[in-house]
Amino acid sequence: MAEKNVFMDSDVVNQFNEKIEKKSLGPLWNAIPELVSKEPKPLAVPYLWKWETIREYLMEATEIFTPERGGERRAIYLQNPGLKDREPWGWGAATQNIYAAVQLILPGEEAPSHRHTQSALRFIIDGQGAYSVINGERMFMNEGDFVVTPQGMWHGHGHEGSEPMFWMDVLDIPFIYATGGTFFEGHPDGMEPAQHPDNFSSKQYQGGLVRPINDRQPRKAPVGAYKWEQTKDALDGLSEFDPDAFDGHAVEFINPSTGNTANANIASWMQRLPKAYHSKAHRHTNSSIYFVHEGEGYSVIDGVKFEWSKGDFFIVPSWCWHEHVNTGAEEAHFFSVHDTPIMEHFGLQREEEYEVNQGHQKVKKTFQPE
Repeated sequence: MAEKNVFMDSDVVNQFNEKIEKKSLGPLWNAIPELVSKEPKPLAVPYLWKWETIREYLMEATEIFTPERGGERRAIYLQNPGLKDREPWGWGAATQNIYAAVQLILPGEEAPSHRHTQSALRFIIDGQGAYSVINGERMFMNEGDFVVTPQGMWHGHGHEGSEPMFWMDVLDIPFIYATGGTFFEGHPDGMEPAQHPDNFSSKQYQGGLVRPINDRQPRKAPVGAYKWEQTKDALDGLSEFDPDAFDGHAVEFINPSTGNTANANIASWMQRLPKAYHSKAHRHTNSSIYFVHEGEGYSVIDGVKFEWSKGDFFIVPSWCWHEHVNTGAEEAHFFSVHDTPIMEHFGLQREEEYEVNQGHQKVKKTFQPE
């Protein structure tokens, strides 16, 4: 093998490679070790963003960007440093396949309706009084609520409250961009008119495990907004039992008419880490983005300690060892998103448990946020 590597770096090979590359041809003999690696080698890197930094910049942005000036979505996205060289705009990638941002809307503002081939979702970080109009339904949003906008659905936002409102946006922008399937359309009326009573779908499904009889046929989004109170009740029930060794007490948001993930390409979870909980480490081919809804602690990702507290965001790229530790006096809650549906659809999803040191990594260093 060593002799073969030496030959592959020889002048005769390099000269031939240069010759065919001039004709837009490529040398598989040199390329295959990187193109078809033995295991995933993600370009995305583990990273953490502090809430204080994001909030400060968004408040500054209110003085510059308004809907009237063309800033119809006042949002700052999480740009993974390992993917920032993608053109254009790093494809807006927090992980290989997922975009995540924080959006801010001020009282009295409207963000006009549009639709696109990307699937979108929101998790409400702070505030009340804002709403989304999604396919003709106006849904008012509160902290902890989860809101879905699957592919092709009209959606716009407005704010009737008195304080700024923040939420997390998640879309499959990098995946759709890479496949060449992106389409976008603005609503002809600006803001889509409401055609149903406010909070219609949430009230229809407030019974949880039961559904209205007229929803027997599968639909893209029978529920537009999943309320925090219901999610908390589900976690309270799980918390009567031992937590999962890797993810604590966790529930997944689903489409109640199909049983599948609420968004086709993005799985969304709410996780609870009990007091003093320390998960075991594992890794998987899907990538993940975590938002710290409540609590404080740290996660170890490929031997690096990432210390987090309420409002922070952090990334676990594909095939990175990771474990979570709750160091706070109360339970910690994560809202997390994963590109698992994409990996499963293509038969690429794999998981592996960390089997040394009783399932825990050794910390090599601590990440210092910028």
